[in-house]
Amino acid sequence: MATDALNWDERGLMPVVICDARSGELLTLAWANQAALGETLATRRTVLYSRSRARLWRKGESSGNGQHVVAVTTDCDRDALCYHVLPHGPACHTGAASCFQDRLLEPDAPAGDLRRAIEHLRSTIAERRGSDPEHSYVARLLRDGVDRIGKKIGEEATEVVIAAKNPDDDELIWESADLLFHLLVLLEARGIDPDAVGSHLLQRAKK
Repeated sequence: MATDALNWDERGLMPVVICDARSGELLTLAWANQAALGETLATRRTVLYSRSRARLWRKGESSGNGQHVVAVTTDCDRDALCYHVLPHGPACHTGAASCFQDRLLEPDAPAGDLRRAIEHLRSTIAERRGSDPEHSYVARLLRDGVDRIGKKIGEEATEVVIAAKNPDDDELIWESADLLFHLLVLLEARGIDPDAVGSHLLQRAKK
C-alpha cells in the first residue's frame, strides 16, 4: 500500500503503536510524520517524530536501545500505525522493557502465556551461553553439545509420556515444561531461531 493513502492529521502526524514482534507486548505509543515513516521503511529502524522537540527522533540515537522494524501495519481507517519491532534494549526511557507498566485494572485471574514464556526462555538461554559451565546448567548443556542435550530431551519426552498416563495434571504440566525448555536449549545449540519452528507450524495450519 502506498503511504500517500494514509490519513494524516491536520498537523501531518499519525499515532504509532510500537509492539514487540515476537511477544506481541505493547512497548510504546508515539507519533510519526511522513518523513519519519519514510525513513523507517527505508532503513527498518524505528524513526518517530518528537512533538516536544519538533524534529525526527531515531530510537536509540542517544540511549543505544534501537529497534529493528520487522513490519509496519496500519489500522482499518488508515490513521494509525503499528511498528512491529525487535528491540535492542529497553523501550522506555525509565529503563523498563515497556512504557506501559502501571495497571489501572488488574486481570481477573493470573494467566499463563506460553508465547511470553518462550521468548523469556529464549533470551535467558542465549545469555547463559557465555556463562561459566560450572555455575550454569544451560552453559553446561551447550558446552556438552547436541548429543548431551538430545539425551536429556529423550529422557524428558519419556517423562511426559509417563505423566500423561497418570491423573495428575500438574505432573504433566511440569514434565512438559521440562521438555520444552530442553528443546529450546537444543535449538540454541544448533543456532536455530524458534520463530522458524513457529513459521513452519503456521504453514502446516494452512494446509
